[in-house]
Amino acid sequence: MSAAAAQTVNPNADVLKKGDASNMNINAARGLQDVLKSNLGPKGTLKMLVSGAGDIKLTKDGKVLLTEMQIQNPTACMIARIATAQDDTTGDGTTSAVLIVGEIMKQAERHLSDGVHPRLLCEGIEAAKGAVLQFLDSVRVAKDCTDRPLLLQIAQASLRTKMHVELADKFTEMVVDAVLCVRKPDAPIDLHMVEIMHMQHKSGMESRLVKGLVMDHGGRHPGMPKKLSKVRILTMNIDLEYQKSEVNSGFYYNSAEQREKMVAAERAYTDETVRKVIALKKQVCDGNDKGFVVITQKGIDPISLDMLCKEGIMGLRRAKRRNMERLVLACGGQCINSVEELSPEILGHAGEVYEYVLGEEKYTFVEKVVNPTSCTVLLKGSNDHTIAQLKDAVRDGLRAVKNVLIDKAVVPGAGAFEMALNKHLKENVTKMVEGRAKRGVEAFAEAMLVVPKTLAENSGYDPQDAIIDMQEEHDRGNVVGFDISIGEPFDPTMSGIYDNFLVKQQILHSAPIIATQLLCTDEVLRAGVNMRKR
Repeated sequence: MSAAAAQTVNPNADVLKKGDASNMNINAARGLQDVLKSNLGPKGTLKMLVSGAGDIKLTKDGKVLLTEMQIQNPTACMIARIATAQDDTTGDGTTSAVLIVGEIMKQAERHLSDGVHPRLLCEGIEAAKGAVLQFLDSVRVAKDCTDRPLLLQIAQASLRTKMHVELADKFTEMVVDAVLCVRKPDAPIDLHMVEIMHMQHKSGMESRLVKGLVMDHGGRHPGMPKKLSKVRILTMNIDLEYQKSEVNSGFYYNSAEQREKMVAAERAYTDETVRKVIALKKQVCDGNDKGFVVITQKGIDPISLDMLCKEGIMGLRRAKRRNMERLVLACGGQCINSVEELSPEILGHAGEVYEYVLGEEKYTFVEKVVNPTSCTVLLKGSNDHTIAQLKDAVRDGLRAVKNVLIDKAVVPGAGAFEMALNKHLKENVTKMVEGRAKRGVEAFAEAMLVVPKTLAENSGYDPQDAIIDMQEEHDRGNVVGFDISIGEPFDPTMSGIYDNFLVKQQILHSAPIIATQLLCTDEVLRAGVNMRKR
């Protein structure tokens, strides 16, 4: 569509022609890259996000930054959406995806200024993409997924890029044990069965994994026991409170006596339900030191609470629906919907159930369960900012461990894979591509160096020296990355530094696609808005 045609269709449309459109796309990609590149790796810096309401958030998580920065530029917004989709799919790699897209655009700019047509560059990039994905399959390292030390290494590599080293090491075992807890043979891993709870209390180092459940409410009767051991747990979806039938069912009465009879009948029904629960408790607990807990999704009224309290039963009402499912998975038994199903076989088991009071908040811990398939990561932090940072990091760590269990393979980390890929593209793939399309392959090859360069730069070392040292090692046949501690090339597999195969695959699939689309954009049209004023 020519500029004149666009103006004919919409006189208010603003048109960026060929050169301007290309410059806008390249500058936007490079601008977004410059914002995020300082956050890459364990030694990346933090960004402070201040909302319109004055809320402050400190983070280095690419997903959080991209979703909360309120990006206005359409190109940058497009790249941000691709990168956040990357996080939604794999749980990591957001920052790397933005860096690689930005670097491809940056390298392409050099070739465009030499007169290479964008289409030829795109053909070269597409050819490189196919070769890259094949190369990735060839360098993947197959691993035994049941190897706990490997999972610890993966979790540690992921968490160290999100939080302080000491905290990351603290959370590594928690994250791995949480995933192994919810993992079932021959079934998809459901990370929703890992509950992430938080308490604004103490420090992050006090956080722990609870192999059981933590509920954010306690018993509603002051006389109920606060701690029970060797507990039988009854989970149910049954009301233990008086229902106003005249409202619910449209019952009409002619006199006060009729109403009193109806209320008495309703009360008697509720009391009978409670008595059946008490009878079950006596059947399984009398004569021994076992405790009994009733957890219902519905309500328990004061009279019913009093009846349960007299029998030494802990009663919890209004439990969240998701917690009911987790309770059954953690403690065993089953959730019932009718009192007719009451029997000792449907009860769950826990070694300990106790109430924890923090300020005005009450929490109920269900712990020491046998073979749990659901668990809780209990996060502690001194303020909301810390807790939010921990939550983001834990979610990413859980996804990293899950990816390894699914892929059953890993890729050498610390920039080693990117260095090997650069060498492969230059030495092998460029020979397979003819004409000016070679320039596209070269642009892709150079763009891959952005990851090790940035790792070196963020660690306080000279990126050019680092790249030269690593290239010399690769020329000798050694697959090495960059050691951010000492500033020297090293073998990441010896130190157990691996990246997720799935994350790399997704980045190398999506980054070239978005880059080629942006390079082939020759006009930008926005109706009714003058883009040059932005």
